[in-house]
Amino acid sequence: ALPILKAVFSLIGILAEQFVPDGPHMRLINSEDRTWVKLMNWQHSTMYLFYGLSGVVDILVYSPLKVPQGLDRLALSLAVFIEGFLFYFHVHNRPELDQHIHSLLLVAVFGGAITIFIEIFLRDHAVLELFRTSLTILQGTWFWQIGFVLFPPWGGPEWKQDDHENVMFITMCFCWHYAVAIILMSVNYFLVYCCLRRHTKIAGEIEIGIRKLKTDKNGVQAALLNESEEE
Repeated sequence: ALPILKAVFSLIGILAEQFVPDGPHMRLINSEDRTWVKLMNWQHSTMYLFYGLSGVVDILVYSPLKVPQGLDRLALSLAVFIEGFLFYFHVHNRPELDQHIHSLLLVAVFGGAITIFIEIFLRDHAVLELFRTSLTILQGTWFWQIGFVLFPPWGGPEWKQDDHENVMFITMCFCWHYAVAIILMSVNYFLVYCCLRRHTKIAGEIEIGIRKLKTDKNGVQAALLNESEEE
C-alpha cells in the first residue's frame, strides 16, 4: 500500500504544481517572448517525478518480477539526492537568511541520500535505518521552520534577512530540531519495545498454559488407561 501511495501522491504533487491557477500548465517556454515559465513550479514537479519513480520501483520490488535487491533503496536515494541537488540551485541571489536556512535543509537531505545509498549494501541495518529516520523527521520539521521564517503566520513581524544574529539563531534552532527528532524516535522506540515485550510475555504465558493443558490431558488419558487395564 505504501509504494502505491508514494506514486499516487507524487502524481498529485506534479498536477498541483502544474495546474494551480498561476501555474505553468505544462508550458516550459513562453512562445511569445521566449522566456521560461514558472521554473520554480517545474523544479518542484521534477522532485515529485523522482519520488514517483521511487514509488514505481517499490511496487516492482513487491511484484512477482525478479527485481535486483537494493533497487528500491537506489531509487529512493536518487530521489532524495535530486531533491537536494535542485534545492542547492534553488536560492541563488536570495538574501543571506533565506540562503542559510535552505543550506541547513541540504544537510538533512544529502545526509539522508548518503545513508539510503549505504543501505543498498547493508540491508536491515538497525542503526542506519534509525539514522535515516531521524534525518527524514528533521527534513520534515525543517520545512515547517522555513515556512515560519520566510512567511510569518498570523501577520507576525518579518525576519531581518541580513541580520547575522538571525543566522546564528537559525543554526542553533536546526540543532534543536534534530534533538526533537531524536527524542521522538526514542519515545517511539520505547513504546514499541514495551508493546513487544508485553506481547511476548502474554504469548509466553499462553504457550505455557497450552503446554500445561496438554500435560494435564496426557495425565488424564494415562490414568484412564491404567484404570481400564486394572479392570
